[in-house]
Amino acid sequence: QVQLVESGGGSVQTGGSLRLSCAASGRTFSRYNMGWFRQAPGKEREFVAAISWSGGSTDYADSVKGRFTISRDNAKNTMHLQMNSLKPEDTAVYYCAEGQPFGGASKRALDYVTWGQGTQVTVSS
Repeated sequence: QVQLVESGGGSVQTGGSLRLSCAASGRTFSRYNMGWFRQAPGKEREFVAAISWSGGSTDYADSVKGRFTISRDNAKNTMHLQMNSLKPEDTAVYYCAEGQPFGGASKRALDYVTWGQGTQVTVSS
């Protein structure tokens, strides 16, 4: 069965950039919609970005729209979240998630079946 692994997290200053990656082991996720979620200490998990199985559709949380870009390379079985103009409020553990076969971009956590272990993103002022 598939396992998802996030990478690319780290510590940056306000205004900096990070590029998160998600890779799968066990099988390809090329036919599944995918998403990114995050959770800050003391807060609930929240939606960040989503992409349809083909990459043709995307969706973003209002808080990151215009700053973050979700993408996928189905040929390489990878997904990415490019994060620019980072703010302290972006500090959280970021999770990669896999949805359903041929699924569309979804902002609902309940639509996702498999989750990665998370990668820490820290943005200092």
